Amino acid sequence: MKSYTALAGLPAPQVFHTNEGHAGFLGLERVSDLIGNGLTFAEALTAVRAGTVFTTHTPVPAGIDRFEAPLVARYFSTGLLPGVEVKDVLALGAEPAGMNGATGGAADTFNMAVMGLRLAQRANGVSKLHGDVSRRMFGALWPGFDADDVPITSITNGVHAPTWTDPQLAELAESFLGTADTTLADWAAGRDGRGGVSDAELWALRGRLRAQLVLDARKRTSAAWAEENPGVGDPSWFGSLLDPEILTIGFARRVPTYKRLTLMLHDPERLRALLTHPTRPVQIVIAGKSHPADDEGKKLIQQLIEFSQGVDVRERIHFLPDYDIGMAQLLYPGTDIWLNNPLRPLEACGTSGMKAALNGSLNLSILDGWWNEYYDEENGWAIPSADSAGDASERDALEAASLYDLIEHQIAPRFYDRGADGVPARWVASIRHTLATLSPELSAGRMVREYVERLYLPAAASDRAISAKSYQPARELAAWKAKVVAAWPNVHVTHVESGGVDASPQVGEQLQVRAFVQLGSLSPDDVAVELVHGRARDGDQLVDVQTLTLELDSVDAAGLANYAGTVPLDRSGSFGYTVRVVPTHPLLASEAELGLIALA
Repeated sequence: MKSYTALAGLPAPQVFHTNEGHAGFLGLERVSDLIGNGLTFAEALTAVRAGTVFTTHTPVPAGIDRFEAPLVARYFSTGLLPGVEVKDVLALGAEPAGMNGATGGAADTFNMAVMGLRLAQRANGVSKLHGDVSRRMFGALWPGFDADDVPITSITNGVHAPTWTDPQLAELAESFLGTADTTLADWAAGRDGRGGVSDAELWALRGRLRAQLVLDARKRTSAAWAEENPGVGDPSWFGSLLDPEILTIGFARRVPTYKRLTLMLHDPERLRALLTHPTRPVQIVIAGKSHPADDEGKKLIQQLIEFSQGVDVRERIHFLPDYDIGMAQLLYPGTDIWLNNPLRPLEACGTSGMKAALNGSLNLSILDGWWNEYYDEENGWAIPSADSAGDASERDALEAASLYDLIEHQIAPRFYDRGADGVPARWVASIRHTLATLSPELSAGRMVREYVERLYLPAAASDRAISAKSYQPARELAAWKAKVVAAWPNVHVTHVESGGVDASPQVGEQLQVRAFVQLGSLSPDDVAVELVHGRARDGDQLVDVQTLTLELDSVDAAGLANYAGTVPLDRSGSFGYTVRVVPTHPLLASEAELGLIALA
């Protein structure tokens, strides 16, 4: 993905936004262009980084492009990027020693995500949990820093509400609103000035959406049969395929193994009992595609289809072929429950459940991706993750059992518990809550606003600052970085003194800290000396961390600097601290940016 974002009043391009994939090389094209205008590689890279945002999209190995380094070298040795040497290209994509997680830190491997992170001054994951996973996954790029200090933030994905909100829902809302100033969330919550839509009307709408899905599924199934069996009429049971009155669960997405399409099949008899329950039956509509090269994904689809062809369940569980956007626009609104059961934490965000929620569907999901931050016990159900299970089989068994239990003992009873008017009031209350609380949060509008405010505007400001006066700030910053990197081996915290508290510190006392730092050839303006403190857990680990910048008292001719500061002890419990030294410069976006740190 390549996008140059022109912000109000600013000339384009100001922001270069890229992700994993070959688009990352477009940043190198910009470097090459600047070299052609007189900058060195280091200066050009510094300039390009300032206006570049990188979004990492997955912690799954198959989702990150990795190539053999000699292959990359062969292509770039042809003069593809004038002024850029092959060794500089390879250095950008080299996996650092000690890199953990999905990518492994293999030698002679060119990692596109690693290159993206090195080409961008700002980076993000696509949900809060994914940001946390990414900080740990790529932490080796910033050695010595705690995971929380790794400069990868997160902006949770959103979806385009006009595309994914069913027209029937939009029309019903519009008929009640009467003004463009009232949102769908206000309408669902009864804040539209007219008391909102009634439970009966909202439930009737949900019934129409479910019937719409059933009709579409029957038509598609009939069309697929006619294509495969020309001149042969539909089997008689096609007319009763799915039922518009039955609790409907949807599952549709790509089918890599980590999304566990067949977790629902873990106990076939338990699933069969849920599908054929005499008074609280369940039906499941499934769609999806696997990557052409993903043989394991294809096997999962085949297993599901084989189960769904059983005579006793074929009307209650159905796989729709040729999954596309037209099918999805009826599938999401037509389901009462949207199911998602990936291996936590491998789901970066997962937007299918968002699209369902925009239509009042409730979610049933592992606490992964977006659901991990938005589940509130009223907008659906959370499948407990069995992270501590001994192996994958045990984990699947435990999580499948939880899935069955939730459907049997909580979801189905709530759906079928009807009042005298035939409306499940408790279920409709959850629909209202879902529409009222999630509609604004899951929208692409919220997502884009966050990107603009938190990443694009700061990146645009950095781009303007670094490119001023024919890129003179870029030249100066590149020279400063080179100086700091060369001098850093001689930067040390020589010792730390503390006082001001009793042997058994009490809340209200003040801890006085003095740190002595050898700066070598650097000046105090080149560094920040910080006291990092928090609750002490598990030995040296600190949680609830806070940072205090220590003030310079003095520095002698040999570069030994004296820093001091005071920390009030404002809470009870264990307490720990350390002192660290990091480079600082007005044009850096993060004190971790250079990956340099000296610890006491």
